[in-house]
Amino acid sequence: MIELLQYEFMTNALVAGLLASIACGIIGVYVVVKKIVFISGGIAHASFGGIGISYFLGINPMFGVLPFGLFSALTMGTISKRSDVPEDTIIGILWSLGMAIGIIFIGWTPGYAPDLMTYLFGNILTVPGSDIYLMLALDAVIIGTVYVLYKEFMALCYDEEFSKVSGVPTEKLYLLLLCLIALTVVVMIRVVGLILVIALLTIPAALSRQYTSNMKIMMYLSILFGAIFTVTGLILSYYFDIASGATIIIVMATAYLLNIVLQKWKSASGNRVDS
Repeated sequence: MIELLQYEFMTNALVAGLLASIACGIIGVYVVVKKIVFISGGIAHASFGGIGISYFLGINPMFGVLPFGLFSALTMGTISKRSDVPEDTIIGILWSLGMAIGIIFIGWTPGYAPDLMTYLFGNILTVPGSDIYLMLALDAVIIGTVYVLYKEFMALCYDEEFSKVSGVPTEKLYLLLLCLIALTVVVMIRVVGLILVIALLTIPAALSRQYTSNMKIMMYLSILFGAIFTVTGLILSYYFDIASGATIIIVMATAYLLNIVLQKWKSASGNRVDS
């Protein structure tokens, strides 16, 4: 491990992994508790339109995903709250529309887009220093917002109807939460790519929920699990020369499945002792 840190790209990769773990550890808890995994996936995939426009304009795709992701989040949230159209229908339409826009603009871009696979499936080993600073800034925004509105977000997640009756601006909070999800997608895009974002956003949070119902502790555990899984996947991908994003997700999914087996085994053992 010490040898790997001698390389700048490995240092950047580790820092990027830790920053992504912080973002998804915090926001992922809200996603899991509020049960909005599908809309989170919709925001992530709709953001592909920002990648296509960025390639067409010749700018860093990270800066294209940010406004496009925020726009997608606000559009999905607003339409789902203020219209009779089912939420899953809106998500499906904007999901496919964003992907279609991205494909069209990439097709209009002269030449070949060599980094496209990086943004689709992630490559944490190629994260430049400039993206690290952007991820750090977005993490700061996420942490600051959650710190200030922690109680309001908790009320929104556990009892939205009561919060609304109590005078809490639930619609504005919901839209803000979706925007934070969009920011988290931007943070994670270099680590696992748009296609695998849902797993990184939900698995650590879902695993932490198995051990506590306290939201703050859940966030801390989720960040810890995310960091461990990301670093482990990164090291394995380096030594076995395989895709980093996919390796990180496989490590996470394996850990989650093993935890399910362990919980089942403990439950069965407890029942045998009682009997």
